[in-house]
Parts: sequence; structure tokens; C-alpha cells
Amino acid sequence: MDIIISNSSGVPIYEQIEEQIKSQIISGELVEGDALPSMRVLAKELKISIITTKRAYEELERDGFIESVTGKGSFVKGINSDIVKENMMFAIEELLDKSVDKALLGKVSCEQLTQMLELLYNDKKNS
Repeated sequence: MDIIISNSSGVPIYEQIEEQIKSQIISGELVEGDALPSMRVLAKELKISIITTKRAYEELERDGFIESVTGKGSFVKGINSDIVKENMMFAIEELLDKSVDKALLGKVSCEQLTQMLELLYNDKKNS
């Protein structure tokens, strides 16, 4: 399992791990029943604290992406793609709500905000 950690991204390490594992599950790279590395092994591979990997796994389990079995490890859970998409849409709405608040505060027009969003989206999509 490939996970790349960036110390300069400003995103907490546990969130980077969580998002990359979610992405691998959603893309089908990891499928139902696949075993994840143990928290200890992943922490050692990434040269980070086991507390960080534990938090990432707890968040993944809370969100329904993995299940942990005591003494056996953590495994990819079967996911309902409609539920995953709905959760993503909710998270996006929350972030956009904050962005609209900032835009209104800064007197940024809806058109300017839309242009920014399109530029950011296309940059990420094409990189």
C-alpha cells in the first residue's frame, strides 16, 4: 500500500493517511476483505508515531471504510458507493459554506468565486 506523507502540506498526518486509504478504497485499488498493514507496521514504514496511525484507522473505521478485528487486524469493509458519495457531498458542502462566508466578507463576487473554483478544480484534475 503506497502512502506518501508531506510534512509541508499543512494537513495533519493522520488525515493524509486517512484520505489516501479512502481514495484507494473508492478507486477499487483496495477491495473488501483486503488486510491493511498493522498500525505498528504502518507507523514504522512511514517513520511516524503509532498514535498517528491509530487515529487514522479509528477515523476510517468510524466512517465505515474499514473494520478492525481484535487480534487479527484491520480490513477493508464493503462500502456502499452511494453512501460514500453522499458523505463526500456533505463534506464538500461544509467546506464550500465556509468559502462563501469568506467570499462575502471579502466582497468576492459569485462569478469570481466560481472562476476560482473552476481553476482549482482543473489544476488538481490535470495534475
